[in-house]
Amino acid sequence: MSSVPQGSVWGLALFNIIVGDMDSRIECILSKLVDDSMLCDAVDKLDGSDAMERDLDKLERCAHANLINFSKANCKVLHMGRVKPKHKCRLGREWIESSPEKDLEVLLDEKLSTTQQCVLAAQEDNRILGCIKSSVRSRSREGILPFYSALVRVHPESCIQVWSPQHRTDMDLLERGQRMAAEMIRGLEHLCSEEKLRELGLFSLQKRSLQ
Repeated sequence: MSSVPQGSVWGLALFNIIVGDMDSRIECILSKLVDDSMLCDAVDKLDGSDAMERDLDKLERCAHANLINFSKANCKVLHMGRVKPKHKCRLGREWIESSPEKDLEVLLDEKLSTTQQCVLAAQEDNRILGCIKSSVRSRSREGILPFYSALVRVHPESCIQVWSPQHRTDMDLLERGQRMAAEMIRGLEHLCSEEKLRELGLFSLQKRSLQ
């Protein structure tokens, strides 16, 4: 009959109490991060997914007992490797869709490739850079650099240690946004791309991912 205000300390504390024992009697590997959970197991036989189905049923019963619901529309199955046929999973009465996994805001496909994540991050960078270019009249370092650092660079850097691009083409795609921002600043036209970055005190994203 009562509720907890959104964003309150009590909300976090009570949620942690509820999900604290969610992994008890679970056969597979269950990873929990705040309100996001990942259940994984190695399946090498036709009946190898039985343990995962049992665990999914346990999680569904646990959620029902604590009067909480899974966001089943956001639940996805990621098949990795060459296992055939690909086993289907069910949460409650609903089948879970098989699609690329999005965890920590990172998209991975069945080959653990992050190319799709790089494409989406680059598209978002280009969109925001276009807004900055059309909205900010100043082309000075002081006028462009703060907007780039606060609004653009956060996308390719978000969780970069997790999804560090594997292919050179992906890295070049992400670096393109930084080069575009440097080209918008006047007074650096005589410098090459690497010299512009050094002049602005910017490191390449490849170096940043190692920090």
